[in-house]
Amino acid sequence: MTADARRPPVSNGTVTARAESLAHDGRAVARVDGKTTFIEGALPGELVRLRYTRRRARYDSAVLVEILEPSPERVAPPCAYFGVCGGCTVQHLAPPAQVRAKQQVLAETLAHVGKVAPARWLEPITGPATGYRRRARLGVRFVPKKGGVLVGFRERRSSYVTPLDACLTLEPGFSALLPELRALIAGLSRPDRLPQIELSAGEAARALIFRHLEPLTDADRERLRAFADAHRVSVYLQPGGPDTVAPLWPLPPPELAYRLPAFDLTLAFGPTDFVQVNADVNRRLVERAVALLDPGPAERVSDFFCGLGNFTLALARRAGHVTGFEADAGLIARARDNARRNRIDNVACRVADLYGGGLRALWAEAACDRLLLDPPRAGAMEALKAMPEPGPGRIVYVSCNPATLARDSEYLVHARGYRLEAAGIADMFPHTSHVESIALFSRV
Repeated sequence: MTADARRPPVSNGTVTARAESLAHDGRAVARVDGKTTFIEGALPGELVRLRYTRRRARYDSAVLVEILEPSPERVAPPCAYFGVCGGCTVQHLAPPAQVRAKQQVLAETLAHVGKVAPARWLEPITGPATGYRRRARLGVRFVPKKGGVLVGFRERRSSYVTPLDACLTLEPGFSALLPELRALIAGLSRPDRLPQIELSAGEAARALIFRHLEPLTDADRERLRAFADAHRVSVYLQPGGPDTVAPLWPLPPPELAYRLPAFDLTLAFGPTDFVQVNADVNRRLVERAVALLDPGPAERVSDFFCGLGNFTLALARRAGHVTGFEADAGLIARARDNARRNRIDNVACRVADLYGGGLRALWAEAACDRLLLDPPRAGAMEALKAMPEPGPGRIVYVSCNPATLARDSEYLVHARGYRLEAAGIADMFPHTSHVESIALFSRV
């Protein structure tokens, strides 16, 4: 084939290409003249006309100009803000196809990065595609040229804020508050010094945390109290770092909590505590993790990166004893309190640096028959490398980053002799490209 034959067709500054797959960030992937090209707005299988936005040595970036052959799975985005708001990236893809695309991302990442494949694929864990976000962080900007106060998520690939009147992924009560929040902040003494609102919802209460860069006036505080009463929400103020968060009204604030009914658990959490965003999917994920780990009544289980006890306490309902390890002392205090409230006495929760130099000593305390891992995006390689031989008989790994799951899977399978028994996704963030996954390893 000649060089001319390999060149993509060009028309009016655009290039024609066939999209092949979906990348981890929601862009379509095509091979144009032998080079990987990421196309904003295209879907796998589509023949499109694109325009380059950036050329690099290893790959190019482009935007969709025209769809010549649409995918049968392309749908009209249900949200009017799609394409501008950065909160969602794949609303133009039918929800079942979104799930398949995420499973494909996981499979390709395990194969290419980890050089592993599961013996079987788990059925994807799914839940509602709308109204699922019980936690969110909204940006606030005061821009007189755009009408004053803007409240919403950041624009796609930009630091600007998309002004939202509603959001289909937010918990419905929070979505309904968006216009009210804009009016509230516009009436404060310094609307230009309030950059962020954090939202957190339990099953019976909602909380708003207002980050403010200058002290509020008495009139500001009274306005916030009236807003809390009118909309039946708790208002917290954050004048500095996370440790400065304190309730304003009502006092005391109603408790935030969620249920795990399969284990007869109620877990309380603070307004800034980490909890999984999607309550329905989290319930199913906990049930699957416990089923895969399958601890017996005489077995010891360790839960690394245990947080406030989301998996720990559910495992304690089945295992002989569970020890949870977590670096955040506040979350460990919450986990201990949740154990006490649920009358669980076969669990211990410890503050531990799971990336530090004391991991070998920690493993001596964590000697266990089965292990659950739920690390942040950085993964759990340091903890796994410190794991003594022969290691737990079974490991369940819950991941929010396919790349570090794949890297750690390679180590477990090729360096430590484990078998990747099963893997699958949990669609924790519908309409986004985020891939949450779960994997089961057994010692061969």
